[in-house]
Amino acid sequence: MKMKFKINKKERTLDVDKSMPILWMLRDVANLKGTRFGCGKGLCGACTVHLDGVAIRSCITPSEAANGKGITTIEGLSDNGDHPLQKSWIKHNVPQCGYCQPGQIMNAASLLNQNKKPNDTQIDEGMAGNICRCGTYTRVREAIKDAAKG
Repeated sequence: MKMKFKINKKERTLDVDKSMPILWMLRDVANLKGTRFGCGKGLCGACTVHLDGVAIRSCITPSEAANGKGITTIEGLSDNGDHPLQKSWIKHNVPQCGYCQPGQIMNAASLLNQNKKPNDTQIDEGMAGNICRCGTYTRVREAIKDAAKG
């Protein structure tokens, strides 16, 4: 089925099954590999992207739900990797293995879009659905607070 999406601010028409998860549409059809597969059940957050500006789990959201809407992936967060969160992630040495980081950053960006100056509790609650097996949660929190300063 041909559907229209605005992926990273570019209009795209893709031929995908309406039940195909957005994750696989992005990775296998649109050839955007930054969004990661983690658990496949929407529990770990590795697949987080924005749908019309709101963080969603792309592994459990069917492509049909995004038809005619805007999707932003880690590749579209900034043109040159210079989004305040991306800079702050580097400054605070957040990534270790790096696997969960695209989902962490996309979730953090959605959090900051909703709350410009979150406190520690709000950050912890907002990021609770994103799992980091390396345990960099303290650095994630500090990077988000730093990025929120502007």
